[in-house]
Amino acid sequence: MTLIPAWKDGRLAPSEKLAVHREGLRHKAISVFVTHEGQTLLQRRAAGKYHSAGLWANACCTHPDWDEGAEACAQRRLREELGLQGAPLQHRGVIEYRADVGGGMIEHEVVDLFTAELAARPTLAPDPEEVSETRWIGWEALRQEVEVSPERFTAWLRIYLAEHAALLVAQAAPGR
Repeated sequence: MTLIPAWKDGRLAPSEKLAVHREGLRHKAISVFVTHEGQTLLQRRAAGKYHSAGLWANACCTHPDWDEGAEACAQRRLREELGLQGAPLQHRGVIEYRADVGGGMIEHEVVDLFTAELAARPTLAPDPEEVSETRWIGWEALRQEVEVSPERFTAWLRIYLAEHAALLVAQAAPGR
């Protein structure tokens, strides 16, 4: 059983991950956008994921363990999900959103948002239990794909692009 930080009765408490999503409890999360030369790395969530399976998301989205800091969690999950180590993370702020992710699950997340601009495109080793495929895409092409086929993308990626793109795209400009 995975315990993540969630608010219950106004207090942060260790809470079971599936229960948090079924009840729509406000909880902590991290999200990472990995970029290289104006393109961002997307991952397609594995078919076995308990929600949003098969949908495209940014490089890494997860929940810290109860006793884990946000940056440590981001580095750990980049390594576990994609085989990516030592990404130069920059904390871009905290975002809160609430979204129905299907299957009776609600994401009500308080997200530490990170970006990492890589000097070279890395060799990835995705965990097939987490990630079915990866791809790199330019920001404008991503915006267009989301506009044409929003059902192919996770709710949180659509929210980030619609409401917080300035935090992401400014960081990913070529030559930075």
